[in-house]
Amino acid sequence: MMNERLTPFDEKMQKSVKFLNDELATVRAGRANPRVLDKLRVDYYGTPSPIRQVGNISVPEARIIQIAPYDKSMLKEIEKAILASDIGITPTNDGTNIRLVFPELTEERRKQLTKEIKKKGEDAKVALRNIRRDGGDMVKKLKGSDVSEDEQKDMEDELQKMTDKYVKEIDKAVEEKSKEIMTV
Repeated sequence: MMNERLTPFDEKMQKSVKFLNDELATVRAGRANPRVLDKLRVDYYGTPSPIRQVGNISVPEARIIQIAPYDKSMLKEIEKAILASDIGITPTNDGTNIRLVFPELTEERRKQLTKEIKKKGEDAKVALRNIRRDGGDMVKKLKGSDVSEDEQKDMEDELQKMTDKYVKEIDKAVEEKSKEIMTV
């Protein structure tokens, strides 16, 4: 059973892993994945809004994303947001829909994406180590309180096991996404 004083650190580590997984989901892997649009915002009558809120996003074919705006006047705004983004795809506007055609990834681009994925994984591990350090500091501050040295040692061990568990999750997520990119 986890020491309740370590629960906030466990929750922070879970959030770090979830953030990484969300980041990896937005990495383009040659197939059309609507999640690549998750970070994009369009100016909807003066309010930056996610593309999902201003149009219907569908994947009619494996390498095509289609966006059908609810309000046709938003076509230009959506197109502008996609062009200004780092997706690297030029949208086609047929007057009613916007289509994004994902080209096959070149070997060079695959290697570049794999490096980016590994960097995101390393950043997530750094975040975990910072959380572990904060947890360790909290445990050290308990010295001289109602917590025995053995309990402190157990908490430090538990913190390390927690960190190791989440590092394994990060490594697995990075490996799976890298494999997906190299085999698409």
